[in-house]
Amino acid sequence: MEDHRRPVRRLMGAAAGAERGVRVLVAPDSFKGTHGADVVAASVAAGLRSAGVEPVSMPLADGGEGTLDVLRGAYGGTVHDVQVTGPLGAPVTGRFLVSADGRTAVVETASASGITLVEPHPLGAWNASTRGTGELVVAAVAGGVERILLGVGGSATTDGGAGAVASILEHGGLRGRRLEVLCDVTSPFERAAAVYSPQKGADAATVARLEERLEALARRLPRDPRGVPRTGCAGGLSGGLWAALGAELRPGIEVVLDALGFAEAAGGCVAVVTGEGRLDDQTREGKVVAGVVEACGRSGGDLPVHAVVGQTRLSDTGSRALGLSSVTVASTTDELVAAGRRLGRRILDEHRAAVPGAGRHG
Repeated sequence: MEDHRRPVRRLMGAAAGAERGVRVLVAPDSFKGTHGADVVAASVAAGLRSAGVEPVSMPLADGGEGTLDVLRGAYGGTVHDVQVTGPLGAPVTGRFLVSADGRTAVVETASASGITLVEPHPLGAWNASTRGTGELVVAAVAGGVERILLGVGGSATTDGGAGAVASILEHGGLRGRRLEVLCDVTSPFERAAAVYSPQKGADAATVARLEERLEALARRLPRDPRGVPRTGCAGGLSGGLWAALGAELRPGIEVVLDALGFAEAAGGCVAVVTGEGRLDDQTREGKVVAGVVEACGRSGGDLPVHAVVGQTRLSDTGSRALGLSSVTVASTTDELVAAGRRLGRRILDEHRAAVPGAGRHG
């Protein structure tokens, strides 16, 4: 059986130096376009440490940018660079990971068909293709793996996966490989254009055209992705792969949490600090913060979850409804350190109040 929990044991071992220390799990996503998840985790951890708390760092991802690097910590292995077709046709360098045991590949849509590879514009939103993502999947199949995990967040595309499906079929299909799509939202196929294409530069007229194209594609596919949760990821890429190739659609954050051994790590802590670039209504649809709260709830304990975010569009009531004990806004690394320090003091105070004498040394 594959051992996906190796990094947790390493982190827990590093934390064991404080024999009576109060441990806090630091498990954030990246702040898209600003800080990687590792930078956010390290900054918050530094603040917690300065407050006398022992941090256990676990950078996370939900299927979007950074998923490959996060899962490499669990699976080990080698990252392969491959020249593929970029979203607008120019060649780009895509990446995929082959695990140390050679059985699993991790592919990131963002590296081949990502929104960071194009300037948002109505014409780009219409023309952007997932062909390069399909080419990465083809390369992973050729590598001999049994299982392909495809993270689909951060795309520039709304082609319903047509480019990726065409590329994969042109090269003989999946050839018995299991394709699991790591989804970062729950929206269905038919909502992909209206909800997400404006972020990719589509104006109202282009959104309407994209909706028509997705509807036409849905009618041609072997099975209809409309109305099926998670088929709208990456402009319908997840739905196209599900409908044409039988891909399994999975919540990306749940796959990542399981691979990293989140439950085991959280069980040794008195609180969790998570985070993402922006807290808003989409957070509930499968993003890291909601996934962490749900995972803590499944553990059956009463573990407080605090969020440190770049910005928030949720009211205090909305944050509490999400299950968060607090929300702190911080943008720069200095602000993240300061936020960690304040949270560390609060967590220590609350822990000592709940368990008299706890957290004191000697």
